[in-house]
Amino acid sequence: MPGYELFGAEERKEVNDVLETGILMRYGFDGPRKGIWKARELEQEICRKFGVKNSQLLSSGTAALSTAMAALGIGAGDEVIMPAFTFVASFEAVIGVGAIPVLADIDDTLTLDPEAVERAITPKTKAIMPVHMCGSMAQLDELKQLCEKHKLLLIEDACQAIGGQYKGKYLGSIGDAGTFSFDFVKIMTCGEGGAVLTNDATVAEKCDQYSDHGHDHYGKDRGADLHPYMGYNYRISELHAAVGLAQIRKLDGFLELQKRNHQIIYNGLKDIPGISFRRIPDPAGDTGSFLSFFLPQAAQAKAVAEELAKAGIGGNPYWYDNNWHYIRKWEHLMNASFMNHIPEEQKQGIMAHANRAFAASDAIISRCISSAIQLGWTEEEAAERAAKMADIIRAVLHHTGA
Repeated sequence: MPGYELFGAEERKEVNDVLETGILMRYGFDGPRKGIWKARELEQEICRKFGVKNSQLLSSGTAALSTAMAALGIGAGDEVIMPAFTFVASFEAVIGVGAIPVLADIDDTLTLDPEAVERAITPKTKAIMPVHMCGSMAQLDELKQLCEKHKLLLIEDACQAIGGQYKGKYLGSIGDAGTFSFDFVKIMTCGEGGAVLTNDATVAEKCDQYSDHGHDHYGKDRGADLHPYMGYNYRISELHAAVGLAQIRKLDGFLELQKRNHQIIYNGLKDIPGISFRRIPDPAGDTGSFLSFFLPQAAQAKAVAEELAKAGIGGNPYWYDNNWHYIRKWEHLMNASFMNHIPEEQKQGIMAHANRAFAASDAIISRCISSAIQLGWTEEEAAERAAKMADIIRAVLHHTGA
């Protein structure tokens, strides 16, 4: 799955350009940097590649989510609807801007169930935030319709689906704002980093300012910059941007390898009686980073995941028991376990929504395994892996009488 698998001369060249100038910060030092502006260059490449008018690089995907929400005016008293299956950064960012994450059930797309989303809408709802989990997309037509009907913002968390598309448009480019993560295990990486994508010039300007202490960036002297808004230090460094600049130029190749190996694993499993596969709203737009499938029963899925691990076939997370990606193990959210004090109204709202029952999501995630696809497999290695996986799945199903 991740671009770090194929680091090479391209990344070293871009990083060395920065090291030769000694200017690691993305702003200022115009003379000594000798025309080397890797963050600016990567932002331009993001706009060109993903078909958006504006992009803002940040220090992480979490910072990107926080910045996008702040720039869109989301804050105290607002509710943001998000899925019960995501990475914890999604709700951390919502809480960080003073809003309340409202968790909604997923369906067999492993993303937001539009019907569950509509049931969750209240007068306090400000935005719907689909998360394009495991490399594939949410049901964006239905979610956009809900946003239009209820006059809500649409924020795409595309951190796990860089390069994915929906009906010809790149994920992250479709909502009022979209976000990417470029951490070490994403489809393309900066080592650490993230980005906000938007076609709204005002939102873009606010993202630029919010991510750098409120600097307006209108002049060449940082000390003379004005600060129209409060901001934070969410800047990316030139070194991290340099890595990403090499990676984005290799992204199409990454996706081609992922899709090839994904198809090989799928072909090896598709004829096993009793298993089914994740529903993908636009199969042509899938990144191929994970092959997600369902066993008939939760106990069978858990047993398969355990047997795969015993056989040394790693990279097959059983999300139902995962500490970081599913509501069932988010005790710190359910208990509102914060180091700092937060407003009581926000705390009570967080706990009320996090402690609801998620029976529909449980029924899906408890039967799901997502097999991570690596870029470095040869076709023969992928086929061998698929055969071993198929043998284990068949054995578990046979043993359990399925």
